[in-house]
Amino acid sequence: MARNSCPAVGIDLGTTYSVIARLDASGRPQTIPNAEGDILTPSVVQFTEGGVVVGKAALEAMPRDMANVAESPKRELGQRVYPKPLGGRRYPPEVLEAFVLAKLRADAAPHIGPVEHAVITVPAYFDEVRRKATIDAGYMAGIDVWDIVNEPTAAAIAFGFREGFLRPDGTAVETQHIVIYDLGGGTFDVTVMRIKGRQFEVLATDGDMRLGGRDWDQRLVDYVAEEFIRTYGVDPREDPNTFGLLLRECEAAKRRLSQQEETHIVFEYEGCPNRTHVTRRLLEDLTSDLLERTAFTAQQAVEAAGLTWQAIDRVLLIGGATRMPAVPRMLQKLCGRPPDQTVSPEEAVAQGAALHAGLLQARHAGRVPPFEVRNVNAHSLAVVGLEPKTRQRRTAVLIPRNTPLPASARRLFRTSKANQRSIRVEIVEGESPSPADCILVGKCTVPNLPPNLPAQTPIDVAFDYAENGTLSVRVQVAGTNVHLEHQLVRPNSLTPEQLDQWRQFIAESLR
Repeated sequence: MARNSCPAVGIDLGTTYSVIARLDASGRPQTIPNAEGDILTPSVVQFTEGGVVVGKAALEAMPRDMANVAESPKRELGQRVYPKPLGGRRYPPEVLEAFVLAKLRADAAPHIGPVEHAVITVPAYFDEVRRKATIDAGYMAGIDVWDIVNEPTAAAIAFGFREGFLRPDGTAVETQHIVIYDLGGGTFDVTVMRIKGRQFEVLATDGDMRLGGRDWDQRLVDYVAEEFIRTYGVDPREDPNTFGLLLRECEAAKRRLSQQEETHIVFEYEGCPNRTHVTRRLLEDLTSDLLERTAFTAQQAVEAAGLTWQAIDRVLLIGGATRMPAVPRMLQKLCGRPPDQTVSPEEAVAQGAALHAGLLQARHAGRVPPFEVRNVNAHSLAVVGLEPKTRQRRTAVLIPRNTPLPASARRLFRTSKANQRSIRVEIVEGESPSPADCILVGKCTVPNLPPNLPAQTPIDVAFDYAENGTLSVRVQVAGTNVHLEHQLVRPNSLTPEQLDQWRQFIAESLR
């Protein structure tokens, strides 16, 4: 990996919009515009008879070809396929993400040369399966993913750069505790971090993988649709293209309402014209429960960090949805001071990722890195076992949530019967003692155990959890030479052969 000869590139692979950034010759992060001259690339993919369209043109196709448009594929990571067929074919969501990454890569090349390596960001609350899917998306796009970094952490790094903490003479006089409130298009994260000079330490993180600006858009869509039904007796959401048009118009209206008190949403369905008057107050009333969910999560994260709001020095707003006036108003009420809006909500994550790529370059070259980051895991990692007395399936936690990373842990389990010929180790993420309420990360199967193995033979299970949230597993059966390492089978993950096939398909589709 020739890290010293490559530009340091960071990618914010967003639910609704994505951004790519690099470091200039002086080490300053700069956002790279796409082929259309915009810094934001819509994370939208359209499949046509002539090929694949990604970005702004795909977004504009939603009102006329919604059946073949994939919007917000990031929300479906971890699933086997995207919810609907596209162009007559089913696609894994990471393949759709790969198309977005491939466009970002191609559009950046005229500015900085071939993009072969990148740091890609993910929501802090992403589980291990979704993190692995993001790495796979990078591979299929032709990118060597140096690392994945949490979006709030990347934003904090960009903030630290702007504040001068990352300069050799920029050590902070006092420790700062900051909250990064990241409300993006499809996911929500809140992270509590301690910054001491050039040391960035995550204390706690929390979030919601299915909460973002897209949900505010949907509330407007539903409101307008219900008004239309009352007037005309038909539902405009039933037609895919009209739904696509309505979704776009409602997103645009939401953005306008961040700048003005009222607007209109105009569209037509089955020859029936519609002009719905909406106000900022109406939008806030329709979505008050969504905002309250973010407030509750932020409170939980601060408490998990062992702090109070009085101990928080700054609250950073990240993600385009934080431009809604209700968000800073709610946070000011929580923390008693206006939140910090000095970093760009749309650009900070990609720029922080580029700075993180620069850190990796420095480390690889043997230089003292400009800063250090210490992260935590968002979910507890556990093995599913049988409770001896009740024989009920229960989770046995090896690495609790908010453990500093990297982390290693091991725990002894035992075979359940004599002459057992195989072992299956199920690994889950979550906080519930019931495996059914947790997310399955993957399974390890140890076949062909020696014959006549006694019951209650110890099984040593060890986890190595990397800084980027990816997991390695080791299984050792006591008294035997049976040893399994790094063979975690993840649900819905693509095989190496499938990854190579999709990589070639994506390269050919975008020629």
